[in-house]
Amino acid sequence: MEWKLFADLAEIAGDRAVTVDAEPGDTVGDALDALLDAHPDLRDRVIEDGSVADHINVLRNGRSVRHDDGLDATLEAGDELALFPPVSGGAADR
Repeated sequence: MEWKLFADLAEIAGDRAVTVDAEPGDTVGDALDALLDAHPDLRDRVIEDGSVADHINVLRNGRSVRHDDGLDATLEAGDELALFPPVSGGAADR
């Protein structure tokens, strides 16, 4: 299974796309654990008080897992996983 990482998360992991040892039937949480095991420096950025920090968005197929079964959602073949940190900025109105 592949994670797409954005902003500083990609910098910490050293790549924007990271393949982990997770497969259909595993959960999103299993895939996240595999990612954090492979890239332990991400753990401090993603996990807060034992769970995913409120400001980190975990997406499965472009939808926040908070809207579905959370990290207990079962992975299916072809699922796309992504981690987004908070993003700000942009051009000011002129």
